[in-house]
Amino acid sequence: MSLLDQVKDQMGGFEQLVAKIPGYKGYKEKELRREADKLLRDHIVNRMRTVKTQLDGLQQDLIGAGKFDLLTPTGSAATQLQTFIDRVRTAPYGYGGLFDAVKVKEADLDRVYEFDSALVGYADRIEDAISNARAGIESEDERALILMVRDLAREANTTFDERQDVLRGTASTGV
Repeated sequence: MSLLDQVKDQMGGFEQLVAKIPGYKGYKEKELRREADKLLRDHIVNRMRTVKTQLDGLQQDLIGAGKFDLLTPTGSAATQLQTFIDRVRTAPYGYGGLFDAVKVKEADLDRVYEFDSALVGYADRIEDAISNARAGIESEDERALILMVRDLAREANTTFDERQDVLRGTASTGV
């Protein structure tokens, strides 16, 4: 069951009655989609904060191993990851004002939700890359493992850039 379905199921009797008023139903559907997306993005932020803590642990491991030359790319990864967290946390919910040039339609809100759902996968991918980097601190490919963490964090930010295109209605058909 998706978060949107869970939010709909938690509507009270009065909300369900009011939702039957002509014109209000579409408005309420949009609000439920926005609320589900907000809950999803809160989940992404919490997961990424956990991943960031693991990245901080990697930095401590590098310091302990005397691998100071690897702190710059690890710091870059930390910056990219924190930027991603901040962007997801503060992203708009898909509101379009009455007189805005671009109206956000229900289908666009569904696409934003699908888009944000796909972002959850970055937490797993970055977490795995950090784990591999921590395990490979003394290996020959330690730099490559750390650069993988940085590159995944950059990719998450680049992918998140496309979210704004979805809200503007200028995105390609694929999420």
